[in-house]
Amino acid sequence: MGINSERDVEANLQIGPTDQGMVRIFVESHGTEIPMDFTPEEADEIAAEIIAAAKAASRRG
Repeated sequence: MGINSERDVEANLQIGPTDQGMVRIFVESHGTEIPMDFTPEEADEIAAEIIAAAKAASRRG
């Protein structure tokens, strides 16, 4: 599976700060939970990548 492979899977996504000063991205699908913690700096980098991908997708669409 790659980034361009489509799948018919539903998942819940939550993003927020933890009480430890981290940013958590929490994904849940079909009983599987994936918590991913990032430093604020890492979260800023991820946010910049998402924005860049959204801009690239907009240009294609």
